[in-house]
Amino acid sequence: MRRRGADREGGADEQDGADEEDGAVAEPARGAEEDRDAASRAGHHEYWRRNLRYLVSLLAVWFVVSYGFGIVLAEPLNQFRVPGTALPVGFWFAQQGSIYVFVALIFVYVLLMNRLDREFDVDERDAA
Repeated sequence: MRRRGADREGGADEQDGADEEDGAVAEPARGAEEDRDAASRAGHHEYWRRNLRYLVSLLAVWFVVSYGFGIVLAEPLNQFRVPGTALPVGFWFAQQGSIYVFVALIFVYVLLMNRLDREFDVDERDAA
């Protein structure tokens, strides 16, 4: 804007002052920063959307195994036996199976989140 005001004879200082007060000089830098912020917010939103999708899916699996197999479907599952033991499957899920599944789901969640962190470049290994 300074160049435009300097080309005219006289009044160059007035033109420059008016443009600086309006913020026209800083506007291109602010626009680029807003674009980065918008992209960052979009990435942040996608990261948390996928994180919550993983969390809800894994909790649904745990609910089905612990409540569904261990309580609701225990009687029909008791018709079957755990191989190598005499334990009914419904009883096994209620006593031990849901705990084993929960521990396995913790490891699955860690693997999924490590992959998601690398994808969105928020991996903790880079910080160390």
